[in-house]
Amino acid sequence: MSKLINLKPFKEFLASGQIGGILLLCCIIISLLIANSNWGAGFESFLNFEWGYQSNLVQLRYSNLLWINDGLMTIFFLLVGLEIKRELIEGELSTFKKAAMPVFAAVGGMLFPAFLFFCFNFDQPSSAGWGIPMATDIAFALAVISLLGKRVPASLKIFLAALAIVDDLGAILVIAVFYTKNIHLDYLAYAGMVFLFLMILNYSGVKKLIFYVLPGILLWYLVHHSGIHATIAGVFLAFTIPTNPVKETSPLEKLEHLLLKPVNFLIMPLFALANTNISLNDGLLENLSSPLSLGIMAGLLIGKPLGVFLFSWISVKLDWCTLPSQSNWKHLFGLGILAGIGFTMSIFIALLSFDKPAFQTEAKFAVLVASLMAGLIGYQFLKVINKKNKGLNL
Repeated sequence: MSKLINLKPFKEFLASGQIGGILLLCCIIISLLIANSNWGAGFESFLNFEWGYQSNLVQLRYSNLLWINDGLMTIFFLLVGLEIKRELIEGELSTFKKAAMPVFAAVGGMLFPAFLFFCFNFDQPSSAGWGIPMATDIAFALAVISLLGKRVPASLKIFLAALAIVDDLGAILVIAVFYTKNIHLDYLAYAGMVFLFLMILNYSGVKKLIFYVLPGILLWYLVHHSGIHATIAGVFLAFTIPTNPVKETSPLEKLEHLLLKPVNFLIMPLFALANTNISLNDGLLENLSSPLSLGIMAGLLIGKPLGVFLFSWISVKLDWCTLPSQSNWKHLFGLGILAGIGFTMSIFIALLSFDKPAFQTEAKFAVLVASLMAGLIGYQFLKVINKKNKGLNL
């Protein structure tokens, strides 16, 4: 008898995400309007305003923008990490073939965009930005697919979340190896010790969440000061939270339920407001034809779907993996298009790639345009194939 898969918690996760996704899109529009109004300079000053605690031993004084992107976003990564772990233990990713496929898809979705960018920017001053189109934005990709509701299988949404997690982990690795000037190995070692302690707590059967959350805050601090993007601490913390394959509510499910609404209705809207404040000056549209912009857009809009689809197809044909349940290859191609929503990590890599503000602004605008196009095209594609599938079933 096949194992029953409990999708109820994930459906709750996405039900909240549907309304949160609409709010997220509204915040993008509001942020763009503010950035291109008389309030733009004041909003920029607010984002750069620093606050917090600072001493010889502790450095916790940062700008509002950094608190949002490195602090609050860690909570989002924690929530997604909790969902991935639960699906690995008891759900859609609980077999090796299903769990491995998002990894293959993510690898293809990183290699193809980087290669296309390289083709456009070979021997150009902008060649350092090859890592920009490699990343998929978990938040926006899940927001768009959540808007589709029951038009796509829940397994596909889980697959996208897993792909985006692996993708961002890969992007963080790329940042650490190629874009980080200074990695502090002592902080990394301390972070490793805290992670090991959390794993020992899990292995020892400790259930109270407070014993994980407090060391998790320390883990965030150490990862942040190591020079690696701090949000990875949320994923590592998630994988130490205890869960179980039975109906009894686990600490993981309790924490997931607590974080659901704050993430969807507060953290993600704040993130959208803070990171979409791009001033649309006269030269930006003309710059979309530059090698830098073309490389980014080709990577996200062409490289992503091709890489995700081809590597998924190869892994299934070699019998290494299986398709997500109730999905087909058209679903996978549509998901690959949505994976072209780069935004968060792409913009972050753009800021690390270039010292010239002009290149940074051009790259951010290209990422925004490509991400909006990927979201709209992917949404419409999945919506259309859903109607065709229904027609075939009549």
